[in-house]
Amino acid sequence: MPSKAKTGKKLVIVESPAKSKTIAKYLGEGFIVEASIGHIRDLPQPSELPAELKKTPLGKFAVDIDNDFKPYYVVSSDKKKKVAELKAQLKDADALYLATDGDREGEAIAWHLLEVLKPKVPVYRMTFGEITKEAIHRAMDNLRDVDQDLVDAQETRRVLDRLYGYEISPVLWRKVARGLSAGRVQSVVTRMVVDRERERMAFKAASYWDLTGQFGADSGSFKAKLAAVDGAKVASGRDFNDNGELTSRNAVHLNEELATALAAGLQSAEFSVRSVDTKPYTRRPAAPFTTSTLQQEAGRKLRFSSKSTMQVAQRLYENGYITYMRTDSSALSDEAVTAARRQASELYGTEYVPLSPRVYSSKAANAQEAHEAIRPAGDSFRTPAQVAKQLSGDEFRLYELIWKRTVASQMADAKGSTATIRLGAVTVGGAAAGRDTEFSASGTVITFPGFLAAYEEGKDESRDDESEEARRLPNVAKGDALQASDIIAVGHETSPPPRYTEASLTAELEKKGIGRPSTYASTISTIQDRGYVRKQGSALVPSWIAFSVIRLLEQHFHDYVDYEFTADMEADLDKIANGQAAGPAWLKHFYFGEDSEPGLLSIVNNLGEIDAREINSIPITDAITLRVGKFGPYLESSTAVVDPETGEVVEAARANVPEDLAPDELTAAKAVELMETAAPEERVLGADPHTGHTVVAKNGRYGAYVTEIIPEMTEEQLANQPVEYYKNGKPKPPKKPVKAKPRTGSLFASMSVDTITLDEALQLMSLPRVLGQDAEGNPITVQNGRFGPYLKKGTDSRSIGSEEEIFTITLEQALEIYSQPKQRGARAAVPPLAEFGPDPVSEKNIVVKEGRFGPYITDGVTNITVPRSTSVEELTREQAVELLAEKRAKGPVKRTTTARKAPARKAAAKK
Repeated sequence: MPSKAKTGKKLVIVESPAKSKTIAKYLGEGFIVEASIGHIRDLPQPSELPAELKKTPLGKFAVDIDNDFKPYYVVSSDKKKKVAELKAQLKDADALYLATDGDREGEAIAWHLLEVLKPKVPVYRMTFGEITKEAIHRAMDNLRDVDQDLVDAQETRRVLDRLYGYEISPVLWRKVARGLSAGRVQSVVTRMVVDRERERMAFKAASYWDLTGQFGADSGSFKAKLAAVDGAKVASGRDFNDNGELTSRNAVHLNEELATALAAGLQSAEFSVRSVDTKPYTRRPAAPFTTSTLQQEAGRKLRFSSKSTMQVAQRLYENGYITYMRTDSSALSDEAVTAARRQASELYGTEYVPLSPRVYSSKAANAQEAHEAIRPAGDSFRTPAQVAKQLSGDEFRLYELIWKRTVASQMADAKGSTATIRLGAVTVGGAAAGRDTEFSASGTVITFPGFLAAYEEGKDESRDDESEEARRLPNVAKGDALQASDIIAVGHETSPPPRYTEASLTAELEKKGIGRPSTYASTISTIQDRGYVRKQGSALVPSWIAFSVIRLLEQHFHDYVDYEFTADMEADLDKIANGQAAGPAWLKHFYFGEDSEPGLLSIVNNLGEIDAREINSIPITDAITLRVGKFGPYLESSTAVVDPETGEVVEAARANVPEDLAPDELTAAKAVELMETAAPEERVLGADPHTGHTVVAKNGRYGAYVTEIIPEMTEEQLANQPVEYYKNGKPKPPKKPVKAKPRTGSLFASMSVDTITLDEALQLMSLPRVLGQDAEGNPITVQNGRFGPYLKKGTDSRSIGSEEEIFTITLEQALEIYSQPKQRGARAAVPPLAEFGPDPVSEKNIVVKEGRFGPYITDGVTNITVPRSTSVEELTREQAVELLAEKRAKGPVKRTTTARKAPARKAAAKK
């Protein structure tokens, strides 16, 4: 068979279209650059397997657990067309270059392309850390083969996550709620957030007092705080544990009485300086960004969510502005070090650049991947001013942050001095006479800013942050007399551990070695999407259902949510990536176990009886328990309620728990208050005279409503149902009767469960009310909706004034309303559905408006539709800010326009 004629074309495959366009510019003619648009194949759902495979060892996971855990991959339905296009391009190519990202996932994508395309031409693996001309040409000079160890590691992760999720999630469905999910990293991250909330719930505040005063010398005045009494240190917040107990043996615990007495005794006391201690101050710059530290700092400084940070960084990378954004390395290439030092020297002066380049190494547990740190792209960096016009607002802010951090990392240390002044006096008169008191003041003065001229790293919230501000203290000497004023006693309470923010949670995950930094953003996003965690401001607050899930996992799958066990798993997966272990053997040990170590399968098969009620119950007081129910959390009293008329024991009293009430805010006192103020859960109004059904008013999760109770069919009614027969004459088994749907109706704003009558309830349940027909025979109805009462005729809806008009408006009045043109643009201004104050980015007011396709959030610049899963009433400011940030991060929607065909020319008439 004759060999294929050479065409000179080379096919290069990358993941994204944006990346392909940028790379194509640098490769020039002869190269065809195509995008696979991410993964082209994956594990299918077991239900999607061919029928002949469903009863094989593949059937449970789409993984052959009896054959070295071999995965069964299928090309995604939405990628079949793309695969066909790539195969067609490959037919005319002389070589194939797989230029997907250089991490494990990118390596796996390259391997899948190789497996599916089955090329008959030379194949080269091409990787680069930035998309610049120099980097692309260097990559062409350093081609290699697909790294099978990296592929095995990624494949092992994929199979591991399938085994974990598919074995444990069904247990959650049965014992907590349908639709929940467990995940190897997701569940551990959720546990971290729950554990922090447990710490806050168990926390007992301690009260302590101290003194502050203003002290003056000839050279100036300064503020100082009481440090010691009679030589014993004065207790501060960090001297107490979370049970409110003083842990420092030698510290004196000031109460209000003693502190007030000391303050009174110092009003006329003579103060003098007892010591002045000055030390040199040196501060080094932070290392260049890794994926984790970029997410943390963008969260602190720019208020970006982890997800938004990675979306913006992805665009900056694909368009050639920064290096690859998924990396554990804080190292810089020689070219980058030279570029940073040169730019620091040009912008700030040669004295701001140290004699030797700075070298950084990662401090994170399980650090891996061979990438550089995240930095501006190129062998010379573009300043933020040079790229400002080419980037969107969020892109510019993130680029500026990366540029500052990179340049600062190669700058000189900040220098200065820290001074501490100790001053004292003996109290005069009063209840605390003769007590020796010593005050202290510290201040740091920066004499040479060094890297601080370019950048200063942000900090997370700390409950014991007592650091002094940078300030210059007056020049005093030991023995100098001081004038005291404004000496006052100040009371404090210890603070519970602060809740995690996305930034601090990311830092803790990296510290513990849990998961990979490249997946932190998606994991944190997932636990919010699943309803395990919500945001309150920037803090992450767990839901009550998260407490139930973690409790079940801790009791029955302890190792799988253990921090060390999860970190060790990550280390094992790294060994597979380094070729030091084999994936199939590791999976076999994990799933089947060996010797005295049970595997996941054994644990699932020997769970025993799990008490779902106990798992979903959290005692708040001796008499009140929180239950996690089908429709949300509620409180239940363990004290039986007795009917005063009949003396019968009725159902225990219950109260709904407000959705915005954080778990640590549900104290014993709050629980009692909710129980005492709870509206009756259900009130019987009477029987419908037409159906005989009992009508009740209820307080539901989404407001008060009325409904009818349809009784179950009796045995006699079930027995009297008509019998159906097969064609052979044999009777079919009786069908389960279809349960009738009860009529319901939401209460008007002016109604309440306590006061609504049976007649009003029957009216509400009769809605929508048919008014009649128009001249064309179209029925017109009136009903109550999400945004108020309205008329409906086909698809034409018109608002009416008030809810009460629903039962009084006539057909004639409705026809009059429909005779008027429907007002759109010219109508009176409609007030917004909600207002959330200024946006932190645009600084314009955020409002929720009703739009043609439903409610949407806008700051006047960016619009985003309110998610269907969130009602306007449930929407918070934090959610609105984040949704707008994510929309900005995606950039403007690119609309393709189709060129209009020119009209066909008429043929010239024959002469």
